[in-house]
Formats: sequence, structure tokens, C-alpha cells
Amino acid sequence: MTTLTAAVVQAAAPLFDTPAALRRAEELIREAVERHGADVVVLPEAFLGGYPKGLDFDITVGRRTPAGRELFRRYHASAIDVPGPEVDALAALTRELGCHAVVGAVERQGGTLYCVALFFGPDGYLGLHRKLMPTAAERYLWGQGDGSTMPVIDTGTTRLGAGICWENYMPLFRTAMYAKGVELWCAPTVDDRDVWQATMRHIALEGRCFVLSASQYLRRDALPADVRPVQGDEPDTVLIGGGSLIVSPLGEVLAGPLRGSEGILAAELDLDDLPRARFDFDPTGHYARPDVFTLHVDQTARATVTVTGPANPTRDGR
Repeated sequence: MTTLTAAVVQAAAPLFDTPAALRRAEELIREAVERHGADVVVLPEAFLGGYPKGLDFDITVGRRTPAGRELFRRYHASAIDVPGPEVDALAALTRELGCHAVVGAVERQGGTLYCVALFFGPDGYLGLHRKLMPTAAERYLWGQGDGSTMPVIDTGTTRLGAGICWENYMPLFRTAMYAKGVELWCAPTVDDRDVWQATMRHIALEGRCFVLSASQYLRRDALPADVRPVQGDEPDTVLIGGGSLIVSPLGEVLAGPLRGSEGILAAELDLDDLPRARFDFDPTGHYARPDVFTLHVDQTARATVTVTGPANPTRDGR
């Protein structure tokens, strides 16, 4: 098999309503497979758990409020556990459909939330990537991932990896992923700026990989009525403007960018374009200079607390 069909989903993620977000994710993945023939489907950043665009959680430097803490409680309650029922449901769906999917989510682990990309395939749940560096004000909502969750998934046909939103601007992260042999670079995002298109085309050309960028398209009327985004309260105010696209390993746009609405973009990918593109440039292969540049990647899982010794100590503590 030298071709596959990839689809990127551009849609609004329900905020503070995780059951609705899960139903919507299942509907969109099924539509991408059954109507567009997709073998790989990418959903936007924070689709499960929601991206609270325009909400400030009533925080300023050195100051928090009860109202802001309550809003965070709601957001924390909307996140998902991994493993958990939402992961199980999506795993069952990709097993049924025989497809691969990369789904943006907000993972809850104790009191900390992480922005993640979840990987699924015909065998079910395959793993996750935690966003290494939350962007700007995201840092008071989400924790940082470590090097242990930077997988490149071998599907048997191709190799999937993910960079979430502004991780795509991290050159050393990109280099590490290129060295792992990523072929389909999945970019769940909420960045709707025109310059994002240049970034996606650059990564495709630099990494000599296909890039699948899925952004949300979110309007004010998709948020709960009791929250107040800073962009305004008119129902048709656009909070996230989309811009999803699919790019070839030589930087050519194969589908998109999609603006002004929700939708699904699909493109047939010729996997033989990968070696064709790497003929004259391979960033961590024949175009690298290991005698001049090297990169050390620490993939150690970082635990805050490491417990050693007997689980049930004697009365005197031994």
C-alpha cells in the first residue's frame, strides 16, 4: 500500500460538556471514515475537555479569586482520565472502523491538567503525547509534559507523530521527531492566524513529511451562556477561525486552508512522495552534520514522588 487517505477535522469542541464532546468526536471520526474514506483522522487541540478561548479565569499576577477557582474547577471536571471511559469509547470506535485517529484532549492527573494528543488505531488505544510547553496563559491551566511521551507510532503503513499548537515552533522538538522517522506530522491546534499556514508548510518541507493540521472553528454561541469571553458576547463572534490544511512533503498544500466554517478536509497521500522528497534533503540523515551539531533527548519519565522500601513498614518504621 503506497497511498492512504488522511482527513483533518475542523469543528468546535463543546466546553464544560465532555459527554457531548465525546459524541461529537465519535460522529466526526465516523464521518471522516465513512464519507471521505479516511485511513487517518486528526481532530483539533483540546477537543475533549475544551479550549477555553477568551476566558481569563479572573487571574492577574499575584492574584486569584474564588470565581476564577470555581471556573477552573469546572474545567478540571471536564477533563478526561487516561485510561478512562472516553479513551475506551474512542478505542472501540477505531477498532470498529479499522482506522487511525489522533485526538486532542485535556488529560486530568490528580490536580494537574495536561494538553495531550491521543493516538488510536485498529488495535485500540496506542498512547499519548503531552504538550511539552503550554503557551502563554495556558501555563496556569496545564502542566508540562516530559520526554517520555514523544511517540512516533508505526502503523505498519506509515509513522504517525504529533506536535500540538506552538510546539511546532520548537526546533529541537522537531529535530527529535524527525530523527524518530515521523512521516505523518499531525498538528492539532487552535492557532488560526495566516502565519500558521507558513509554519505548516515549513515543517512539511523541513521534515520531508506530510503535515495534517486540524484547528477548531469556534463561535461565541458554542460556549455556555454564563461565561464571558474577552472577544465579545455577540453569538456570531468568532473565537477560533479555523485554517486547517494538509501539506505534502515538498510543502505543497493538498487541501485547505478551510476558513469560516466547520468541515472535514481529506486528501489522498502518495507515500512514495516521502523518499522522493528526501532525495535531496533529509534533516537528520544525509543533510545533517553530526560532526558539528548533536542533540541529546532525555526520554526519562519524571515523577514528582518516587516511593521505595516496603509497602507496609513495621511499627518501629523498619
